[in-house]
Amino acid sequence: MRPTWNDYFFEVVDSIAKRATCDRGRSGCVIVRNNAILTTGYVGSAPGQAHCLEAGHMMVEIQDLDDNLEKSGDPHRHCIRTIHAEMNAILQAAKTGISLEGATLYCSMTPCMACAMAIIRVGIKKVLCKRLYQKAAVSIEMFKAAEVELIHREEVVMEYPSGK
Repeated sequence: MRPTWNDYFFEVVDSIAKRATCDRGRSGCVIVRNNAILTTGYVGSAPGQAHCLEAGHMMVEIQDLDDNLEKSGDPHRHCIRTIHAEMNAILQAAKTGISLEGATLYCSMTPCMACAMAIIRVGIKKVLCKRLYQKAAVSIEMFKAAEVELIHREEVVMEYPSGK
């Protein structure tokens, strides 16, 4: 049976995610316009830098933000060795001179706040996520304020392990 465009692009996201070099979050991203793939990205280190799979995680303690952008909850550990899939896709487009204005982004889970800012800045108008991210409240509000359509395919929350 022939997949819908959404099914097709989510299958591409899943395939791209297999290239991820951090085993804490195997995420993928594909950015399209008019059903044509413009760029892709997965969780991975910058060129020439060690990957989590080789060197281990680079964990830091961070404080979560609540909906009012104030510190909330207990600090948790987060790996900073890799670039998120959405950011990698945006950076690849910049490197190759591809405009993302008016494009649609498909990804594994709700983008983080930093990725949401980049998505909004480059003019992406629609974000389709396979799952919810456990710390997505700020990103969701940012997309709403910027009039970026945000759709979650599954109402399942993707949670990362706290790390060592």
